[in-house]
Amino acid sequence: MSGIFKSLAVVLSLIFISACSDNSAQQAVIHKAVAMESSDECHLCGMLITNFDGPKGEVFRKEQGDKVFKFCSTRDMFSYYLDPENTRNVSQILVHDMSKMPWGSDSIDDKYFIDAKVAWYVVGSEKTGAMGKTLASFSLATDAKAFADEFGGKVLNFKDVNQDSLW
Repeated sequence: MSGIFKSLAVVLSLIFISACSDNSAQQAVIHKAVAMESSDECHLCGMLITNFDGPKGEVFRKEQGDKVFKFCSTRDMFSYYLDPENTRNVSQILVHDMSKMPWGSDSIDDKYFIDAKVAWYVVGSEKTGAMGKTLASFSLATDAKAFADEFGGKVLNFKDVNQDSLW
């Protein structure tokens, strides 16, 4: 009889633990990049996204499922994301890998979006985006460093980007 109670206790414990735990594998929603269309406007500034050079960004919010917020530049995307109200509600962020996509508005290619949280950024380079200064985004630190060597700027990882980095 005690074996049955032990088994029941184990099963109930596992059910309780799994119900209360934050199982990120279950809760993670992986979104694919949404194509940048010529009529898309930046969620932050309202400018037409495809009219401007440089990397773009996309943000998915937890409570809004598959709805994507598109940004004309990584600077606008970070301006939005770094607002504490938005930071805690974002489920995924994507940016262009500029080592694969040429700098220019005519060359936007949605297959070069990468996870922004593992990307490397160059701030303060001579390259500009829709709103002037922008953050060049790269999947590899070595590519970010090579870009900074050629165009100036400082290499940062995602967690080191802050409001001061944007200006």
